[in-house]
Amino acid sequence: MDRLTQMEFFVLTADLGSLSQAAERLGISNAAASRMLSALEDRLGARLVERTTRRLWLTDAGREYRRRCGSILSELAEADTAVSDMAQQPRGVLRVTSSVSFAGLHIAPWLPEFNQRYPELVVQITAANRYPNFIEAGIDVAIRTREHEGDSGITVRRLAHTRRVLAASPGYLAQHGEPRTPEELAQHNMLVYSYAVNPYQLQLKRGRERRNIPINAMLESNEGQVICAAGRAGLGIVIQPLYIVHDDIVAGRLIPLLGDWELAPLTINIAYQSRRNQPAKIRVFADALTEYVRKLDLEARWTTLPSSPSRAQKKN
Repeated sequence: MDRLTQMEFFVLTADLGSLSQAAERLGISNAAASRMLSALEDRLGARLVERTTRRLWLTDAGREYRRRCGSILSELAEADTAVSDMAQQPRGVLRVTSSVSFAGLHIAPWLPEFNQRYPELVVQITAANRYPNFIEAGIDVAIRTREHEGDSGITVRRLAHTRRVLAASPGYLAQHGEPRTPEELAQHNMLVYSYAVNPYQLQLKRGRERRNIPINAMLESNEGQVICAAGRAGLGIVIQPLYIVHDDIVAGRLIPLLGDWELAPLTINIAYQSRRNQPAKIRVFADALTEYVRKLDLEARWTTLPSSPSRAQKKN
């Protein structure tokens, strides 16, 4: 058994926190994985992990060995990547995760343009509103709406800001009336995105004024498209970012409410594992998506509240 194989196996075990998951990833039995760990510890003359039937954790020696092995393996991977990227077009499989809404509304329509530029690169999209762990999910790039990652080994690159808005269909407003103050939202049917921060507490501001409004849900969902569909059907008031509802507002299917009040904006980020020599497929995807957002000036569209036809007719 060569040292490189042992190092790769130990780093994978340490990162996953599970001997059985590492064995499954490598396609070997749990017994073989256990023997591999024992052989490594015998060769080093040090105990690297402690484990029970439920969990596994690193000893002090194990943490130090993980740190040093990780550096060595990263350098080897970067050496291979640097040479490979110089010699060939980005190719292979790029695994991307994004919210269902952002993937459907913005990534999928742009992919033909990206594919034309990089025809040998296959994009796999995992659409999910929960953020999977990079290592466990095998993710290369994640599109996320948060500023920081808990893992310091993750690079976060800002793509755009987006405003969040309150909006309802003309039918709902005809039946229930339009809220004129934040406090009146408590008497309305609210359609709540369950993964939002404090989903049942709206924090609005207007200049120096601040309002914290508790709300109740007529409908709660972990998917923005479900909420928007219910809003268009007249069930209640949606609370969604403009990158999702912009076209509905422009078309008059939804009418923005309390436009002089603002909810906390969101930051849309591109996140990927930090490396000094990033694989070409990750670099070109991040650069091309950033260029696409800049070229269409999407941040301006997602931060400026548009007028709906229904609202414009009322003003005239």
